[in-house]
Amino acid sequence: MTFIRPIVILFGLVLIWQTIVLVTGVPAYILPGPMSVAEAFLSHTGPLFEHAMTTLLEIIAGLLIGTLLGASNALVMIASRSLKRWLLPVLVISQAIPVFALAPLLVLWLGYGMSSKIAMAVLIIFFPVTAAFYDGMRSTEPEWLELAQVMNAKPMAIIRHVRIPAALPAFASGLRVATAVAPIGAVVGEWVGSSSGLGFYMLHANARMQIDIMFAALSLLCIVSLMLYFLVDRAMIKIVYWQKEGNKKEARHL
Repeated sequence: MTFIRPIVILFGLVLIWQTIVLVTGVPAYILPGPMSVAEAFLSHTGPLFEHAMTTLLEIIAGLLIGTLLGASNALVMIASRSLKRWLLPVLVISQAIPVFALAPLLVLWLGYGMSSKIAMAVLIIFFPVTAAFYDGMRSTEPEWLELAQVMNAKPMAIIRHVRIPAALPAFASGLRVATAVAPIGAVVGEWVGSSSGLGFYMLHANARMQIDIMFAALSLLCIVSLMLYFLVDRAMIKIVYWQKEGNKKEARHL
């Protein structure tokens, strides 16, 4: 049943798409039908997958670096109150600046290669990981902290053995959100300035009025993003194994 449901949903979405095209009679240069997009996908499989690999590498690199920086920042804030007073306002201010507005600057500073796209992905990923992990450690059960203090545990030992394990479910949720939004940073960076990637390929197809190819690239981007999300989700379920039973019960109700 787990595998049937996504297939049924996909079939339903394609059916709705085809119905809209047939009923409205919208021109193909505005909204091509599913069959046209499938034909474009099959006839341009090589370039599509070549550009998809570039975008996937940008997303994975941004996800790894953003997660590492976000988790490190959360640990610093929970370990030192004085540093938290400095880092927390900077973190909030960084979110007040639209990340997309920084894309042209990142391309100017880091060039048209993968670096600027990875930086965009890192900026988007950094906040949800930091916020989720920090809130998880801050919300540790007081009884657990009191027990650790009674046992004369040192502050770093409390963080390592009590706060971090308690925060892993929240961290997993933040990482899932980060994985879902990571493609946005990479693709926006490619739109601003790039010579490869699915975002670049979509702009190139749009400029030539090859809308079916643009939709094929968009479809492949969705597939890549969904696969990456489900891989991260499976990994988080394995890591936060004590939530497995709860996840199974939740899945039975979905």
